[in-house]
Amino acid sequence: MFDSLRYRWKTLGQGQQIFIGVLGVLLVMGLFVTLGSGGRLTNPAWLLAVAGIILVALPLHEFAHAFVAVQLGDPTPRNQGRYTLNPLPHIDPIGAILILLVGFGWAKPVQWNPRNVDIDPRLASILVSVAGPLSNLLLAFVSLLLWQLLGKNNAVLAAFLTTFASINVLLFVFNLLPIPPLDGSHVLFALLPGDTRRIQFFLMQYGMLIVFAVVFIAPGLIRGPTALIMNLLVGIVGG
Repeated sequence: MFDSLRYRWKTLGQGQQIFIGVLGVLLVMGLFVTLGSGGRLTNPAWLLAVAGIILVALPLHEFAHAFVAVQLGDPTPRNQGRYTLNPLPHIDPIGAILILLVGFGWAKPVQWNPRNVDIDPRLASILVSVAGPLSNLLLAFVSLLLWQLLGKNNAVLAAFLTTFASINVLLFVFNLLPIPPLDGSHVLFALLPGDTRRIQFFLMQYGMLIVFAVVFIAPGLIRGPTALIMNLLVGIVGG
């Protein structure tokens, strides 16, 4: 068994090995954070918010991608069973676990074919890509609106709604980072002029490593805009 695992490990590329190693470290760190000092796993509001993210926010995010692609003329998401709000086709187990442990993660990406759309493929790429993050922003706004209308007299409900909103804003910011495989990278590639295949190849090869570097080394690139947008939304709903 160990020889088989060692062989499979050696067949992986260096980038894949680093990615798996960093992912393992992230999972371990998340376990320490959630289990230590009472931890998030004993917080009902956190557990409810995570359930809402996994069962509602991530499926809606992926459905938004699929919806826009289908409306633009590409049947691929529908043919692959992704044109649905049913969470089961969208859930990625590792992404869901990371949501629980560290507050961000991912679902299975929706596939679509730019050759099938009825408009310019670059514009289609931008529209399909931003649809997912915008769904998270919309959910955050609705959650804070409900918090303003219903949650202020119920501590658990208020904590759930604000936590759910915060995670959605974080997902909005996180997914718009211009780094593959995040949605923002597709917007970047659509806007880059001329032949940029070398840049795209480099980013696609090391994209996840760059994402983890941002998370570990420069989390302010995510936390800063997340806090700013949360404050703006709270101000809009009158909190």
